[in-house]
Amino acid sequence: MYKAIARGFEEHVALAKKMEAVFGDIGAAARRIVEALRAGRKLLLMGNGGSAAAAQHWAAEWIVRLDPALERPALPVLALTTDSSILTAAANDLGYENVFARQVEAHAREGDVVILVSTSGRSENLLRAARVAKEKGAGTIGILGKGGGPLAPLCDLAVIVPSEDTQQIQEMHEVIGHLLCGISEQALFGEGFDDAHP
Repeated sequence: MYKAIARGFEEHVALAKKMEAVFGDIGAAARRIVEALRAGRKLLLMGNGGSAAAAQHWAAEWIVRLDPALERPALPVLALTTDSSILTAAANDLGYENVFARQVEAHAREGDVVILVSTSGRSENLLRAARVAKEKGAGTIGILGKGGGPLAPLCDLAVIVPSEDTQQIQEMHEVIGHLLCGISEQALFGEGFDDAHP
C-alpha cells in the first residue's frame, strides 16, 4: 500500500515538472480571463464527469472567492453543469451532444469567455459548445489533456496537460484552475501579478 502511495506522489511530481512547458499557455489564458472580467464580461464553464466537478468548483471560487483574506465583489461566472432540469431537458429533447451548446446559445455574448474542461478533448457536447461560442463572438479556452484532441483547434487558447493518464490530467487541471482563479482574483482586486513574463 505505501509503495503505491509513494508511486502516486512521485508520478504527480514528475508530471508537475513537465508543466513548465505550458506556463506560457496558462499565463495567456489568465490574461484573457482578466481582460474579459475587467470589461464586465462573464465566464461560462463546462465539462463532463470529473471535468464537470472541476468546472463548478472553479465557478464557485470565482463567484465567492479563492483567497479568504481578500474581500472583493463577486465575479460573473456560470457553470453550465449544475442545472439538472436544463441538462435533462436538453438531453431528452435535443440529445446529450447539445446540452452545453444550447446553454452557450442562451448565455454567451460577444467578449465572454467559454472555458471547456476535458481530459481528452473528444466530447461531442464540448465540440458543439465551442462552435456555438465562436458564432456568438465569445472567446474559447480549453483546459485539456491527451494532446488536446479535436477540441484544441476549436479553442482560441488551449492549455494541454502533457499526459495520457486521465487521473493525472485531472489532478493538473485542478492546479491550473486554482492558478487561473488566483491570478485573476489578484489582478482585479489584489496586488496584481508579474507581467514581465508571458
